Amino acid sequence: MKDQPDTFRRFGAPWTPTQLVLDESGKERYRIEGFLPAEDFLAQLKMALGRLAFESERFGEAEQRFLNVCREHPEATSAPEACYWRGVSEYKEKHEPSPLKETAEFLMNRYPESEWTKKASVWAG
Repeated sequence: MKDQPDTFRRFGAPWTPTQLVLDESGKERYRIEGFLPAEDFLAQLKMALGRLAFESERFGEAEQRFLNVCREHPEATSAPEACYWRGVSEYKEKHEPSPLKETAEFLMNRYPESEWTKKASVWAG
């Protein structure tokens, strides 16, 4: 990293391209490393907007952004993660557990091998 610009060192970016999504204070909220097919890259950018909304506790907005990834990019590598966070956002917005159970069931049916399905499996009941 000795020959990398200060920005690379500051954010620990080991490879290019590395896209960082920062909040208004300059804190990193999402990272995309390496080249991706256009569809996956678009889904990742939408995930980043969802994470920004979630971290700002705008849970209704976050839910909609994650839902957009789930519906419009179901084959993207980030789709299971987006579906997971959609359920978490709805739970945080409504303060009731039913969205978590529904999310776990959806992930088990649609993405049975995903690490996000495993993480949600505790909600299945």
